[in-house]
Amino acid sequence: MKFMVVDDSMVIREQIENILSDSHFDFVGSAKDGLEAVREFKLLRPNVVTMDLTMPKMNGGETIRRMMTYDSSVRILVISALKDKATALRALSSGAYGFLPKPFTSYELKSAIEKLIADMET
Repeated sequence: MKFMVVDDSMVIREQIENILSDSHFDFVGSAKDGLEAVREFKLLRPNVVTMDLTMPKMNGGETIRRMMTYDSSVRILVISALKDKATALRALSSGAYGFLPKPFTSYELKSAIEKLIADMET
């Protein structure tokens, strides 16, 4: 499975990539804002995307909606410092399949991703 990381923080992008690189995923790309994410998504067609919500140029909610128009089967895990329930519900209503608050541990990320893809065919 191919995965892509979308976050305006280079540190977070690298952290997620490092954690997931030892699993059954192929890292295909990353983006630092929503516009770049949509552009890269159309080219790379990842199966799984981790998505920040608060980013420049286009927020995560709008980015999710646009990605879903290109491929509604993509599984998106929102990873955000915004921890309130309303934020998580908005992300899920945009098309995300899961929500993980920052900061997170390696175990929490891997667990969230496993739940996200549990019913997907590899």
